[in-house]
Amino acid sequence: MLKYIVRRLLLFIPTLITISLFTFFISVNAPGDPVDIILNRGEGSEAMQSQKPAKEKEYIALRHELGFDLPLFYFSLTDATVPDTLYKIPNPEHRATLKRLANEYGNWSTVSAFYLAERKVESDLFASEKNSLNYSSLSDYRFLINELFLQHDETKINLLVEKFSTAPLASVHDLKIAFLKLSSGKNPYRKYIPAIHWYGLRNQYHHWLVNFFSGDFGVSYQDKRPVSESLWEALPRTLGISLTSILLAYLIAIPLGVHSAIKKGTRSEKTLTTTLFLLYSLPNFWIATLLVIFLCGGDFLSWFPAPGSPPIAEDASIGYKLLEGTYRLLLPLFCWTYGSLAFVSRQMRGGILQNITQDYIQTARAKGLDEKKVIWKHALKNSLLPVITLFGSIFPLAISGSFVIETIFNIPGMGKLSLDALYSRDYPIIFSVMMFTAMLTLLGNLVSDILYALVDPRISYTKKP
Repeated sequence: MLKYIVRRLLLFIPTLITISLFTFFISVNAPGDPVDIILNRGEGSEAMQSQKPAKEKEYIALRHELGFDLPLFYFSLTDATVPDTLYKIPNPEHRATLKRLANEYGNWSTVSAFYLAERKVESDLFASEKNSLNYSSLSDYRFLINELFLQHDETKINLLVEKFSTAPLASVHDLKIAFLKLSSGKNPYRKYIPAIHWYGLRNQYHHWLVNFFSGDFGVSYQDKRPVSESLWEALPRTLGISLTSILLAYLIAIPLGVHSAIKKGTRSEKTLTTTLFLLYSLPNFWIATLLVIFLCGGDFLSWFPAPGSPPIAEDASIGYKLLEGTYRLLLPLFCWTYGSLAFVSRQMRGGILQNITQDYIQTARAKGLDEKKVIWKHALKNSLLPVITLFGSIFPLAISGSFVIETIFNIPGMGKLSLDALYSRDYPIIFSVMMFTAMLTLLGNLVSDILYALVDPRISYTKKP
């Protein structure tokens, strides 16, 4: 068994790396620029345009601080038109345009020279002081250069370059020359030549992976706090409810499932089965909403505090905090538990019904063993296998939480944190929760396999001679 556990733990490594690869590349391809989101920049207004040089310096500094000025991976597979330094261009829209220009013209040196000429014109435009005579034209030129940065069609680029003919800037002449060299020096066949660029360990994925397993999950895009702080604040609340829910579900569901199996066909079994079926059919968000409406004040009963009630005072005694905290969690705990309670009991009932007709049960009865001993000692162990299988899927919920329950009852746990992160596109939080959930899924499956062997001695994970 020990060798099997070690092998499974070693298999966790390639599995987690694969999951981390998917998670990372989904995150880097998610819509929106993380640096822009953190800086909360709004482009397009005249005020923002006038502050563009200062904002760009701030953007580049934050991009460097977050490690976004590194290549994405250990290597890249491209064609010969794409240089190995394209990632150094700070603006993602500029990078995309330059990549298309390089692919169309096939000559990075002329594309790079044209881009540098564009940047020189932009720098001169923002260095020019506005006055009553040039205010309108200077503003138009600034918007034109922004449009030129994003243009890859040769005809449209030519039209935009011509519009700068009247601009009183020496750099406009260099821009025209750079465009002529670009359009006349085409080498489109280079895009059919494959190229591999090796970057080594200094890349975004490697830093992200090392930082994640060292406890650094990045910075939240919304409140600029370390993601680890947000997770450690939310995790205890979710763990407390979810682990208690799992424990209650198994402690209650297993006896109920056994009872309904051995009492099959009786009135009590039919009542119990019908009740559990109804519970399983009722969506927890609907039950949670009804409980809040009818039991948490308003026009009806005020048996429980309403969601969003003032927190328990910090100077309260430990006993009061424990009792009040338990009291406040009764309703969400019920909503969290009853669905899995019904499902687990149904699985337990099916397992018992399947095993009590087996030969070894009939043999135990023929030996004169007490019926309770036959059921609880012999039939129960083999009937637990389907229930143990469920543990592998339920266990990850201990950390991911319930979006619905935590939102309705205003519990600042992992579920509510993840939902808020989804709404605000706070990807570092989303993907950290995804990684933790994946890790717990692997761990839950391992625990299930170990429990199989403990419950049924016939199951062995070691090779027999």
